[in-house]
Amino acid sequence: MSLTVRELRQEDYLDWENLWQGYLSFYRVTLAEDVTRETWNRLHDDAFDIHGLGAADENDKILGIVHFLYHPVTWSIAPRCYLEDLYVSEDARGQGAGRTLVEAVYSAARERQADQVYWLTETENLQARELYDRIGELTSFIKYKGRSE
Repeated sequence: MSLTVRELRQEDYLDWENLWQGYLSFYRVTLAEDVTRETWNRLHDDAFDIHGLGAADENDKILGIVHFLYHPVTWSIAPRCYLEDLYVSEDARGQGAGRTLVEAVYSAARERQADQVYWLTETENLQARELYDRIGELTSFIKYKGRSE
């Protein structure tokens, strides 16, 4: 399959929204419609350092998406790149779309001179972890989040 990675465009909304909902469903998350709409808007607003790329097939249909952002850190002068969301449609998996999208984030991070790219996934996400083990390095960190009061 021939894929082109490019920035998401306004006319990609329906493809993006379908993939976004698949991603949320995979992680058993439901978001309010206004959150989805605002996420889309932020991807296209230069006031936010949040970026979205799509892997498009030869018909320019988006088959996979990745969102990433840059932020300052205390351990480096350079920004750090957080790859927040990565999702490939079920029928396009195993054909290189995920790897191509991650490599595009690596390339963007190099251009921004980020000190690293990092991401999270669930321990049970075995198919994705097979890819991540080939293109990334598993760290020993464990994520915590604050308790809801």
